[in-house]
Amino acid sequence: MPDRNKARLVSGGHKGAEAEFGRCAQRWGLREVTLSFEGHQMEWSQDVRVLSPEELAKGDVSMEIVSQRLGRSYTNIQQIRRVVQSLFHMVKETYEVYVVGWIQPDGTVQGGTGWGVELAKFFNRPVWVYDQEKKGWFNWEGQAWKAGTPSLPERPFAGTGTRNLSEDGRQAIQQLFERSFGPAQA
Repeated sequence: MPDRNKARLVSGGHKGAEAEFGRCAQRWGLREVTLSFEGHQMEWSQDVRVLSPEELAKGDVSMEIVSQRLGRSYTNIQQIRRVVQSLFHMVKETYEVYVVGWIQPDGTVQGGTGWGVELAKFFNRPVWVYDQEKKGWFNWEGQAWKAGTPSLPERPFAGTGTRNLSEDGRQAIQQLFERSFGPAQA
């Protein structure tokens, strides 16, 4: 069983999956960092590190590239740009990425979260997605998603996902922590 004292959650504190990852990190006694930026609305705001404009710029990428890669367009470009930039830091600062959302037929993940998944693939990070429709965890195996059962590591990991977290998705996150670290501390 991984040592919870060596693990660290890096997340963004958004409503839904990220807030649930944060609540679980607190219940299981894990260290955490919540990345934010000016104007960011968070549900979970524990251990916040505000990214400066210069730090955000390091994660900048053409929104055209993001739109093409994910096969969708975005209406609020400035807000999604900052989310995309913060996802860069979330993935860059971790060794594994855990996501709750929906895997699309083209293999991408729905919403802005999908960019975090694409970055994890690009940076060659292990990435797991809990698909709320299929009700299961899937690991990216280089060319396709494969069903499996993940455990959290003894090192920094990212926890992100949909704002529209289902009760089943919430339970999947809680079960992931329990499977990885045993019973909650609080």
